[in-house]
Amino acid sequence: MTAIAQAGAALLGGRLARAAPLAGGDLSSLFRITLEDGRHAVVKGGPMVRHEAAMLGKLAAVPVPTPAVLAVDDGILVLEERPADGGPAWADLGAVLARLHGVRGAAYGWDAAYAFGPLPIANGWSRDWPAFWAEHRLRTHLPYVPAALARRLDGLAAGLGQSLPRQPPPVLLHGDLWAGNILTAGGRVSGLIDPACYFGHCEVDLAMLALFDRPAAAFADRYGAPEAGAAGRRPIYQLWPALVHLRLFGAGYRGLVERLLGAAGV
Repeated sequence: MTAIAQAGAALLGGRLARAAPLAGGDLSSLFRITLEDGRHAVVKGGPMVRHEAAMLGKLAAVPVPTPAVLAVDDGILVLEERPADGGPAWADLGAVLARLHGVRGAAYGWDAAYAFGPLPIANGWSRDWPAFWAEHRLRTHLPYVPAALARRLDGLAAGLGQSLPRQPPPVLLHGDLWAGNILTAGGRVSGLIDPACYFGHCEVDLAMLALFDRPAAAFADRYGAPEAGAAGRRPIYQLWPALVHLRLFGAGYRGLVERLLGAAGV
């Protein structure tokens, strides 16, 4: 059994009986553990787990469904196991996300940097939303993508003052909202997991959700109607996760980045 699973059991004050790897551990080690006393938990290893624990605490305080943090140290996070059957829960997700986005901040950003595995996520604080998106979500990739993409990306970033609202309400974002990070059971959301939280425009989470999935009409019925011009801004916001995928998983995502740049008008 892995050292990570053993360490998770120790943090719970128990002895490990069984450990099984879980799907979704592309950027970190993830295990379901069973202790000798019958308790179950999910154990995650990685260098940013204290930050993740703090973000999960923010989500729980909203409140929205999310696993309880059972224990954490500098490299191990132990989480409550939540029910998950993978069934659709679009209506409930709309209500959950509306509740999350009802939490407002004073500015855009977060009080700490974060990371997706080896890829850093710059945060900091700004009162200018287009500037935040340009510097922390687009231009941060310029040294790491092919020159032709970098030129188009830099051109888009330079004009964001005309493309994005200057001061939309800074709402609490999940930050990595795709189907794999939404646990469902019995037609309800049972947990939002793997957050990469910060305060920003609500459309960021909506764009991410629509990048690899197609939300049903029931989602919008509960979340609310899109803001005017949202469709035109969607590819700008989808570029962030597309660029992350390009850097983490390779050239197979270049076509997606190029399509989104074209949709964004560059």
